[in-house]
Amino acid sequence: MSILPLTIFLFFTSFVSSASVQTLNLKHHHHHHHRLQSDDVVKSHTFINPKLPPITYTDSKKNEGSSELVNLRYHMGPVLSSPINIYLIWYGKWTPSQQLIIKDFILSISTTNHRAAAHPSVTDWWKTVTLYTDQTNANISANILIAGEYSDQKYTHGTHLTRLTIQDVIATSVQSAPFPVDHKNGVYLVLTSSDVTVQDFCRAVCGFHYFTFASKVGYTLPYAWVGNSGKQCPEVCAYPFAVPGYMGSGGPGSLAPPNGDVGVDGMISVIGHELAELASNPLVNAWYAGEDPTAPTEIGDLCEGLYGSGGGGGYIGQVMKDASGRTFNMNGRRGRRFMVQWIWSPVLKACSGPNALD
Repeated sequence: MSILPLTIFLFFTSFVSSASVQTLNLKHHHHHHHRLQSDDVVKSHTFINPKLPPITYTDSKKNEGSSELVNLRYHMGPVLSSPINIYLIWYGKWTPSQQLIIKDFILSISTTNHRAAAHPSVTDWWKTVTLYTDQTNANISANILIAGEYSDQKYTHGTHLTRLTIQDVIATSVQSAPFPVDHKNGVYLVLTSSDVTVQDFCRAVCGFHYFTFASKVGYTLPYAWVGNSGKQCPEVCAYPFAVPGYMGSGGPGSLAPPNGDVGVDGMISVIGHELAELASNPLVNAWYAGEDPTAPTEIGDLCEGLYGSGGGGGYIGQVMKDASGRTFNMNGRRGRRFMVQWIWSPVLKACSGPNALD
């Protein structure tokens, strides 16, 4: 979401553990067989659709079925139709393995340099985003690359950031050669480590996107911020890999993260959410619902908390569980697996994801 994004208010209801379970061994499933490369990929998956406490203040945004109430409209502004150059700004202390999980997710979107992962893939997930067009009928690009990285391990702007000082972080990074200002194709992704607090983080947002002010950065650049909630509020921003404390850690509600890092695995879905909205509403004048551009409901907001078919009403939807119990709903490059929320499809007029049941 742009101004008041990825809205989260704690509002927990009663809670039941996994509802329906069916097992499918992909090795004997002809539909998938030709895509699987080696036996280490071919493990039996269990399909689960757990009922978890909702994290949003309302279920009204979770629309798996189509809804006439969703007034998603195009407001004539640009979308990111040229190849998208992502500039990563690592603020605070990050381990190489944490950075690799995030970079593998971003690099799984485009298949420019490698073939798509096995279905359902991150590439398939982004296809829903590419269905959005601008007024010239140009689609959002499927070509995404990491064009640069900047690390600020010295916390130059402190360990507490506001919406405005996040722009200072971007300004500092683009002033540091060889990290450029790319005002044609660039989007800037500010990622804060688990010890950095951010205005409204945990209380109302897990991430947001906007654009920089020329007075702050010298240019108008679309950007997003996402924080690692692992130490601050995983039960809010790393849902569904953490549940509220009163339910006991590792209770029936918390699902095991696919890459073994609750905070970073939780960030992946938020990064996906914000990238989808950056691409479809970069200057907050393109695709959104509602009459108020300062509080738009965007293509990620409409499907928050939905990860599979049969989701809604407390159910996250049908996702996969591997042999070691880790949950995921899509495959990425280098054998990675991720759990990413669905996105509103302008064609289906419903939330859509690559792991949808036919």
